[in-house]
Amino acid sequence: MWELVQKGGPMVYLIIISSILAFGVVIERVYNLNKARIDASKFMDDIVNILKRNKIIEAIEMCNATPGPIAHIIKAGILKHDRSKPEIREAVEEAAQLEIPRLEKHLPVLATIAHIAPLLGLVGTVTGMIKSFQVIQQKASAMVPVNPGDLAGGIWEALLATLAGLAVAIPTYVAYNYLVSQVDNLVYDMETSATDL
Repeated sequence: MWELVQKGGPMVYLIIISSILAFGVVIERVYNLNKARIDASKFMDDIVNILKRNKIIEAIEMCNATPGPIAHIIKAGILKHDRSKPEIREAVEEAAQLEIPRLEKHLPVLATIAHIAPLLGLVGTVTGMIKSFQVIQQKASAMVPVNPGDLAGGIWEALLATLAGLAVAIPTYVAYNYLVSQVDNLVYDMETSATDL
């Protein structure tokens, strides 16, 4: 395996670093998004039952004990319970605007890696082909016949760099889309819960 990495040229090292970074971001995002997910309908039923009994402090304590963005935005609305509906709505919207960037944290890094990994592979392909053509030129100027084995190093580099770039880009892009859909689901739950409140 290490021999293939070395034959792939310097771009493969950058692609490997990108893949490690992407893997770390995926693990961190999956962990944090799973931690942020709650059963929104059950949580809202419990909050509504508490609020119907006019137990504001108990509702706030329940929000504090519940992890995730839904509890945070509901708490913001409950804290303004004695205000008008527009003021409550504004407090909930402000809280949501703070929560959404936290949910989307590091996702641009994944999108960037998914886009640049094939480009890094392409650069490796070009450098590998340049090496092959340099060998052809050197052999031609020395009036020596070109042996296919002489070109193999550059072609290896070209193909391995392309393979590495695509091997990193495809799963990274799939992971990015999965995480974006998870964030969208959480945002939808937040909006639904805010409307219920």
